[in-house]
Amino acid sequence: MKEWTREERYRVLHSADEVRDLYDQIKDSQYRQAYHVQPVTGLSSDPNGFGYHKGIWDLYFQWCPWGAVHGLKYWYHVSSKDLIHWENEGVGLAPDTYYDNKGTHSGSAFSEGDDLYLFYTGNHRDEDWTRTPYTCAAKVGEDRKPVKLDKPLFGPRPDYSEHQRDPKIVYVPSKKKYYIFIGAQNLDLKGRALIYESESLLEGWSFAGELKVPGFEDFGGMWECPCIVNISGKDVLIFSPQYTTLPGRGNSTNHNVYIVGSMDYDTLTFTPEADYQYLDFGFDFYAAQFAANVGDPDKAILIAWIGLPDNHYPTEEEDWEGSMCLPRELRLKNGKLVQSPVEGFAQLRGEEIPAEGKLPAVAEVELTFAGGDADVALFTKADGSGGLTIHYDEAGQVVTVDRTGMNKRFNTNVFEVLDMPLTSPLKKMSVYIDRSSVEIFANDGEETFTTHLYPEKDEFGYQAGDNVAVRIWPLQASNSNEFVI
Repeated sequence: MKEWTREERYRVLHSADEVRDLYDQIKDSQYRQAYHVQPVTGLSSDPNGFGYHKGIWDLYFQWCPWGAVHGLKYWYHVSSKDLIHWENEGVGLAPDTYYDNKGTHSGSAFSEGDDLYLFYTGNHRDEDWTRTPYTCAAKVGEDRKPVKLDKPLFGPRPDYSEHQRDPKIVYVPSKKKYYIFIGAQNLDLKGRALIYESESLLEGWSFAGELKVPGFEDFGGMWECPCIVNISGKDVLIFSPQYTTLPGRGNSTNHNVYIVGSMDYDTLTFTPEADYQYLDFGFDFYAAQFAANVGDPDKAILIAWIGLPDNHYPTEEEDWEGSMCLPRELRLKNGKLVQSPVEGFAQLRGEEIPAEGKLPAVAEVELTFAGGDADVALFTKADGSGGLTIHYDEAGQVVTVDRTGMNKRFNTNVFEVLDMPLTSPLKKMSVYIDRSSVEIFANDGEETFTTHLYPEKDEFGYQAGDNVAVRIWPLQASNSNEFVI
């Protein structure tokens, strides 16, 4: 694996020609996704600036153009009219000011009337490499290009660590105020969220206080990507706690969770109705973000990075890595989020193929369970061995997913086997297979499981128990692989 110097990782991109050879090198990789958003070159990570504005869904994501490495981060821009077909738009935000000289880090979008705004963390480092995070903003012009404000909205607080980032902006009509939630870490190295407020969108911001979440005072060592939304009258807080292990999550120290409760902006208190829950039970799911301006009080739209900080993946050998999960529609049911791919995904289906033990590289697989314990193996070898195995234990009402049988194994020190507890008996699974990822929606999205997977040419068989019915549809490509910088 390549050892990157700081100078290589933080090199400034001056011209598209500097990465054209990288694009030509990876564009025909067997692991390039067909219907998932992915980087044109290099590394993609956190989704940013996700929202609906004037008939278009805009999505940005963290992008390091030079290879599968975390270095100088840009916002890369893609857009869609239906959340299914995506077009590459090129660089959205570049690290080109004093305040973001070492990266335009994560943030969110806000649509107001005819105007679209982006809020992000400017990652500044001085000659001694001391970090200063600034909360910055840009207004998107009629040409759909962001124009940054001349100065940040505010800088970091000295009574917290340097980890203050990922602004999420909301407007609360009853208060006639805007609020920004910032992921943070206090000086005791505990995860926190900070709240700023203003009566004006682009000026007058002041520190309101620390978000209080009773019972979560010692939960994690940093809260990345805090995000709040109201669904059917309930507030839902999602965030990514770091630097901690959690039950059932192997040796991973990076997670994505949600809490259902109520937010009081007078006291800056989020009161949970119950304990935290995992957004996704899979190996590779992080930095989830709600879309802005969805326009339906009974649902939210969410997208996340298929990947985890500190983990490594086989396509790093090809100098690229990462993708976004399918955009998901979220609703609340009995105090839990129910997730499903956004409406209309069936339009990508080709003609159903016979269930004869062979998987396409790009497909939707529907599994129907007749009751009892059950076993399914996807991506097996020709003799039926290996693969991604899925075992359902009816008594415990738990699905166990195991990827140790694949030829390409990765992150073995973190986890290769994880459980997905269910809230009701297993009846159905919808499995979305792309060339280097698998997303499982159990019982119409009561629980989900996302993983990267890198099958080789001899690993496209499958087997299912007698009590499991299988249907398979090949899926058409829907994301642009065009070279746009």
